[in-house]
Amino acid sequence: MTQHTDPITPETVEQHGFSPEEYERVLAALGREPNMVELGIFSVMWSEHCSYKSSRFHLKKLPTEAEWVICGPGENAGVIDIGDGQAAIFKMESHNHPSYIEPYQGAATGVGGILRDVFTMGARPIANLNALRFGRPDHPKMKHLVKGVVAGIGGYGNCVGVPTVGGETNFDAAYDGNILVNAMTVGVADQDKIFYSAATGVGNPIVYVGSKTGRDGIHGATMASADFGDDIEEKRPTVQVGDPFVEKLLIEACLELMATDAIVAIQDMGAAGLTSSSVEMATNGETGIILHMDQVPCREEGMTPYEMMLSESQERMLMVLKPGREAEAAAIFEKWELDFAVIGEVTDTRRMELTFGGETVCDIPLGPLADSAPEYERPYVSKEEYKTWAAVEPLGDVPETTDIGADLLKMMASPALASRRWIWEQYDSQVGADTLQTGGDAAVVRVHGTQKALAMTTDCTPRYCYADPYEGGKQAVAEAYRNLCAVGARPLAITNCLNFGNPQRPEIMAQFVGCLEGMGEACRALDFPIVSGNVSLYNESKATGGGSAILPTPAIGGVGVLEDSAQMMTMGFKAEGEYIFEVGPGSGLLGQSVWLREIHGRKDGEVPSTDLAQERKTGEFVRELIANGTVTAVHDISDGGMAVALAEMALASGIGFRTDGIANAARELFSEEQGRYMVTVTDRAAFEELCAEHGAYQNYRGQTGGDAISFEYNGELEGRGSSSVSLADLREASDSFFRDWMEV
Repeated sequence: MTQHTDPITPETVEQHGFSPEEYERVLAALGREPNMVELGIFSVMWSEHCSYKSSRFHLKKLPTEAEWVICGPGENAGVIDIGDGQAAIFKMESHNHPSYIEPYQGAATGVGGILRDVFTMGARPIANLNALRFGRPDHPKMKHLVKGVVAGIGGYGNCVGVPTVGGETNFDAAYDGNILVNAMTVGVADQDKIFYSAATGVGNPIVYVGSKTGRDGIHGATMASADFGDDIEEKRPTVQVGDPFVEKLLIEACLELMATDAIVAIQDMGAAGLTSSSVEMATNGETGIILHMDQVPCREEGMTPYEMMLSESQERMLMVLKPGREAEAAAIFEKWELDFAVIGEVTDTRRMELTFGGETVCDIPLGPLADSAPEYERPYVSKEEYKTWAAVEPLGDVPETTDIGADLLKMMASPALASRRWIWEQYDSQVGADTLQTGGDAAVVRVHGTQKALAMTTDCTPRYCYADPYEGGKQAVAEAYRNLCAVGARPLAITNCLNFGNPQRPEIMAQFVGCLEGMGEACRALDFPIVSGNVSLYNESKATGGGSAILPTPAIGGVGVLEDSAQMMTMGFKAEGEYIFEVGPGSGLLGQSVWLREIHGRKDGEVPSTDLAQERKTGEFVRELIANGTVTAVHDISDGGMAVALAEMALASGIGFRTDGIANAARELFSEEQGRYMVTVTDRAAFEELCAEHGAYQNYRGQTGGDAISFEYNGELEGRGSSSVSLADLREASDSFFRDWMEV
């Protein structure tokens, strides 16, 4: 058991993740050698997971402001104005390494942690989403990992009573040894009841609430800041264990206390537990903090200050109260059967002090722990050098498609596009009775007691980000924007979860810098600022059977508002005999498409470029069409191209369709060019006239009807022909992958 008096050896310093230069900075900051408690605190606060030491330099370049942004990055979650004195509060976080080591608890505590980030600020959580990346389905560990992660997300979210309404799941060999589990929560609060983390008021009491502290999760933040070797099983004790029923009690107790005026500041104990929460509160308040470790509620015997400060036990919060309000707060937490303890007070020292057993066991200046933590501008290769390293071949000759229907069936049955029904059926999407839409382009949840609704989505195309980080970063933001527009919502802001490999490799750092450049440009062009986020680096594995670095995966969580939820749009066809149009320009590029990969086994070609000015113009036009009642169904074109978008619209409704005028089947039906939507209308002539008035691109593509999907084409390559697939066969193909894989 680690004691604060244990000697500091070079091996101890290395085990805590310090480079020799960083340890010299610790010695300089203290003016002496640290004890074990202090070394542990520096270790977690300077970890990549807590300090963002490899990413802060570039994160500062991202756009974070708009007139509707109330609070941008730097707090527990982002806050935006949604009108009527209300705010949406949301964030996305990663729990990647823990979920690979222990998938159920890793995913469950990822959900619990992001819920706390949101209700810490005074919001009642109204929705959870997720973004999951797994390796090859035939990898020996993958079925176990998928089952565990999905069960963990459902087990926690369902029990805590917050609906899981949306998400995405990708498969690629690059995630064989390092899966990604990104969790997002959206909440709603009154703008005059938003709580922040700055500890102020010298002498104000600091209180600990929630569950007792145990030895689970010690060094979790440090573990999350390193790549995997062959010692994965040894890291199992670093994974936290969650209890959703306690989290539910904690939500209600915190919201009840927030209804009073007793709280000065509040912070959840997430990564690095009591250490990060106390350091962040004191740093944000420009104060100091003293904690009496003997007063910390512990569930295990003989816990040391080192273990208490580094534990990542779940369902815990730290608060600063107004003086004299302790008894009132204690009564609330005791009513909810949660621990409550006064463990310290705010000071004016700008230092973190810890006492235990009558002696001082830690005395650290706060500046070096937080604001003056190491920051690196890691070297990265040029775009030309990266292109050579990535070795993405030019597209070259495009193969012909000999049977559109057969190609589509194979694609719909692939892990890339198969129905995720097996996943989402394990999530309670309806608890709370405000969920209006799941399974479409974006989830939609009513703002309780109002006509308003929030739309939300998670998006990223990692294969694009690998082939061209800059275009991939642009596309991730643009697709989130498009998905919100497709349900009729006005896009407001995004959160992100930036998942990358080892930043000390110049090629990986080039991916990070390129993706952020693309994201920043898209956010500025679309007036779609970033208000919160998370960086997860060192997502690499050298373990047996694993790959190396993951694909660059800057997952985007977008949020928008519908002023009138009655105007919400869905993607399913509404009736037979309606006219199908493609809205937005396209020229048939096939590079990096699902069709090319699944049908021809090729990963070549350029990423489809995103014209951001056109993206915004088309998105605004589509929202106007929805608001005016001109269109009856809308679906964005993304993975798989137009053919897959139409197939999904047909499956959502049980109504088939027939296309007309396809001149080049592969290029027109399977291209993934950006900025396009499929819509249906009842009056063809009026719609074409409206598009002409607005200067909007449109292509007539056919009519709805029947119980099959039929493609009529007359092209130079394929000649005149047709291909038809019954909806029953299409649904069978879509459902087959997970059903057969999971043997259900």
